[in-house]
Amino acid sequence: MDALADGLIAQPGPARPVLLGYSGGLDSTVLLALLAATPALHGGLRAIHVDHGLHPDSTAWADHCRRCCAALGVPLEVERVQVPRAGGSPEGDARSARHAAFARALRKGEVLALAHHADDQAETFLLRALRASGPDGLAAMQSWRAHGAGWLWRPLLRQPRAALLAHAQRHGLHWIEDPSNADTTLDRNFLRRDVLPLLQRRWPHAADALARSAGLCAEASLLLQQDDALALEALRGRDPHVLDVAGLVPLPRERRARVLRAWIASLGLPPLPGNGVARIESELLPAAGDAEAAFAWAGARLRRWRQCLHAGVDVAPLPGDWHCEWDGAQALPIPGGGMLRLEGASVFDAPLRARARRGGERILLPGRAHRHALKHVLQAQGVPPWERERMPLLFGTGEELLAAGDRVLAAPLAAWLQARRARLAWTP
Repeated sequence: MDALADGLIAQPGPARPVLLGYSGGLDSTVLLALLAATPALHGGLRAIHVDHGLHPDSTAWADHCRRCCAALGVPLEVERVQVPRAGGSPEGDARSARHAAFARALRKGEVLALAHHADDQAETFLLRALRASGPDGLAAMQSWRAHGAGWLWRPLLRQPRAALLAHAQRHGLHWIEDPSNADTTLDRNFLRRDVLPLLQRRWPHAADALARSAGLCAEASLLLQQDDALALEALRGRDPHVLDVAGLVPLPRERRARVLRAWIASLGLPPLPGNGVARIESELLPAAGDAEAAFAWAGARLRRWRQCLHAGVDVAPLPGDWHCEWDGAQALPIPGGGMLRLEGASVFDAPLRARARRGGERILLPGRAHRHALKHVLQAQGVPPWERERMPLLFGTGEELLAAGDRVLAAPLAAWLQARRARLAWTP
């Protein structure tokens, strides 16, 4: 080929099979040609084209991609998607739908290759700077990282768009020109068509300098993330959803903010909103241990209870009128999510009755002569209030309480399970 092929960022380690995100535009057309002509860069190549259905010519674009891939002997998958309006920008919603399609198509251990280049990196850096991002955000795009079931690779990230255009023209490549790229009401297009050319007239190497700044931020971000991980590990116990307040408070404010964001990300919860850390600092950390202070966002909830922060998906209490019979043969689905299972035995001797807590329940614990208030038993065991609200109760005949989830067992049921080497398992 030419010097552009020599300038590709190689996969670290052995070459893995590659799934190319192929739009048919200039950038991905160049990358398709380079990868198809350089088998040493991958352990097998296939492509995916996502048809968003947002333009009248989208079907013709998909046909163009089929012809180009067929000419190079590259298998192509075309996936048509619906772009939901999630409340963000139109390009952001389309990007989310596209990446969801990529995630569905990516096989275990495979590499998703995308054709982002240095000019894209400069635009991303500017967009995130204008949104007041810190070093993590300004690190912009990485050339290689773990992604879904495999990896994400951007081999062109050091190449300017001008080099890609020259390569395509020199080798007679044909690509699609999406007319939406001329719409400067879209932020990225405005930067690309109006702002960066103006900057480059004054500073010819502006795009390269911005891309290198993104790289420096990526280096700083990596160091910060390593320290965040160490601090987070020291604050977590056996339950990753629980964080020790006594250990968190002495950290510097800036480190606390990073640790909180890293913790939430590690749980797979939606990112904290812009005011999230400030709300935690002002409302949860100084709250009394029994105050049950909480902060909710995007379907998640963070609670202060006793000396810990508890994070998880925001789930409603069990409906007060929920009840059913259960013989133990199959897992019992709990309204709103979760399961109760009997493991190690086929069925109970007689069906039990499951229902939600209503208050005032009492239970006879193993080795005790008198029944105790279930509320006090759960408090003594450190079961948080929101778990108590979701906890299914099991009753035998005559309203005899036999179990609260799998956390509290009455003497008769505990003996029955022990005799059969069986157990209850509740997944909240």
